[in-house]
Amino acid sequence: MVRLAAALCFGALLTLSQTIPPGIGRGWMPEFNHAARQTVALAEAIPAEKFAWRPGPGVRSVSEVLMHITLGNYFLLGQAGVKLPPDPKLSSDSEKTITAKADVIKLLKQSQDLVRESYPKVDRQAKVKFFGNDTTAGGVLLRLLVHNHEHMGQLIAYARTIGVVPPWSQSGPQ
Repeated sequence: MVRLAAALCFGALLTLSQTIPPGIGRGWMPEFNHAARQTVALAEAIPAEKFAWRPGPGVRSVSEVLMHITLGNYFLLGQAGVKLPPDPKLSSDSEKTITAKADVIKLLKQSQDLVRESYPKVDRQAKVKFFGNDTTAGGVLLRLLVHNHEHMGQLIAYARTIGVVPPWSQSGPQ
């Protein structure tokens, strides 16, 4: 009986492991890549005319959420000690002013590429100040990872509300 239970558990774990997206549980960069891939896939799946959609007054639109992620990537890398390249296209009001789908996705991808390029170079044990608190660069990078996942989840809810099924779940439960 114990062998049967063990075999069933092993079978269930094997089945589950085949449905887990690549990168899950494999470290910081694979987790970031997972969130980045899904965020871009979702942005590409949402029609351009829906980039202005927002769930209510005073709540970020689709394009504003994507630009918030983009600006967050730059801001958090800078807080972790990364010397940022000057980008005349980005400013604190870019979240509201850059709204065209192609522009938003291009800038999102550029910010993700900068994260990938910068992460291995950051001394994650370096002491930094973050919103007035003492922490490490690694702690700030953890915030960057969580921030990307947080807003990816927000975009999933937005997409489903406007009738867009996330591309990675189109073959599964709707």
